[in-house]
Amino acid sequence: MNIIACVKIVPDDQDIMVKEGGVLNFDKAKPTISTFDLNAIEAGAQLHEANEGDFVAVSIGDAATNDSKTKKNVLSRGPERMVVVADDALLGADTYQTACALKGAIDKAGDWDLVICGSGSADRYAQQVGSQLGQLLGVPNINAISKIEVGDGKIIAERSLEDCVETVEIALPAVITVTSDINVPRIASMKQVLAAGKKPTDVLSAADIAFDAAATTAEVQTKAPEQTARAMDIVSGDSDEAIATFIEKLKELVR
Repeated sequence: MNIIACVKIVPDDQDIMVKEGGVLNFDKAKPTISTFDLNAIEAGAQLHEANEGDFVAVSIGDAATNDSKTKKNVLSRGPERMVVVADDALLGADTYQTACALKGAIDKAGDWDLVICGSGSADRYAQQVGSQLGQLLGVPNINAISKIEVGDGKIIAERSLEDCVETVEIALPAVITVTSDINVPRIASMKQVLAAGKKPTDVLSAADIAFDAAATTAEVQTKAPEQTARAMDIVSGDSDEAIATFIEKLKELVR
């Protein structure tokens, strides 16, 4: 079973600064693996360990995506190799452009049976790339997967919906999107980190995958939300009057 995990490299949100006027400053934000894609990598690693085959990590993004420390971080978590498309033509790519670039990278990665995506990206969390990628690849795709079992030419998966857990069978090849409830991502050992440095990585440009940079959406502005001071309304005492006041204030909140 050949598996591909899609990984987005994003600025570490702990290092993002907010300047005057809510403008975001990414100058000191180091590249890191998108939090939700850690679950996709772990899901792929567990399936790879239980089944023979190849396990590849695929990532697309601007030139900063080609970061040796981050690539080693990805490879230390289970993938045997990595395909990276690092090109500033992909800077600010929308979900459809991202899906198109991922398809181009997957086409370069070799034969595959299952593509695993995280539920969304840590920077935008649009939750659309997995479905768009499945459509572009022309295979079944399904989201909100919280458990996976491998069958004969298929996977049996559980979907965590709002009011139930749904069990579905998906014929391979397929694209799935996993939730953060599916597993606890592993922390790589020093031995795994050192071994990751010897694993092969193919670094491609946008031209190598025939990426069309024609914009489908335009980003006007990205700003931090305005901070609102918390309202603190304290009702003291245990008298009937205080309790009645407290109840009335609760009612006002839900009206």
